[in-house]
Amino acid sequence: MTTPLTTPRKSQAEILFRFVAWEFWRNFRMLDATFFVLVLPAAMYLMFGVAMDQGEMPAGYGNVSAYVMTSMAVYGAVIATTAMAGSAAVERTMGWGRQLNMTGLTEGNYILGKMLMALLMAISPILIVYIVGAMTGATFDSFTHWLTSAALCVAVAVPFSLYGLAFALLFRSETAVSAASGFLVLFAFFGNLFIPLGGVLLDIGKFTPLYGPAMLARWPQTEGMLIPMEPGAAVEFESMWVLLANIGAWTAIFALLCVLGSRRRTAR
Repeated sequence: MTTPLTTPRKSQAEILFRFVAWEFWRNFRMLDATFFVLVLPAAMYLMFGVAMDQGEMPAGYGNVSAYVMTSMAVYGAVIATTAMAGSAAVERTMGWGRQLNMTGLTEGNYILGKMLMALLMAISPILIVYIVGAMTGATFDSFTHWLTSAALCVAVAVPFSLYGLAFALLFRSETAVSAASGFLVLFAFFGNLFIPLGGVLLDIGKFTPLYGPAMLARWPQTEGMLIPMEPGAAVEFESMWVLLANIGAWTAIFALLCVLGSRRRTAR
């Protein structure tokens, strides 16, 4: 009498690992998303941080190239978390999560896998931009500044997963997620990520979503210093409390929009 062959049951950890690896490779192969998340921030760093003559000038505990490098890393990270969270919400609306459950992936591990994916996609542009920066003249005064600024780039990008999720829940389409990423260009301009602002534009920028995250990510280098628009102009400093208030307020707004979007979907 022969016994039937049985396939060894995979553990949840193995299923989760395979899911995250597959999701990362799937998103990495999407050239349009890869360009905006991985290539564009590095290209913009080369444009603003290397091609300009001021790159080697000192700025806080580093140089101007390092300042621009951190800014572009933040930009890439928030695009990544926005896109990942938004696409995850759209997938759940379309029932993709139920299809994955047939593979043995639990609901909790599906959410955990998406969170790990968002983290990996946020870290990827930061690594690329920092590697390019290190190879092209971006310098900090110590290795600790490299580590702390990179870690803060990841941390300040996390609230934007709520931003992407809110767009997806309110409008429920891939187009809405793309629109959310598009608005980040405007937020990045007012957040002092592209060029130093002054006057009325800076006053407006302080109330926009990326002002606090950008300034906080650059804090190890600048300690709140605002780079003046014109050489020789008076240097101003921003308070840490202003930055934390900005991040906290916008995180609360994004969370509230997520709740409203979830209730709207449930009501239908």
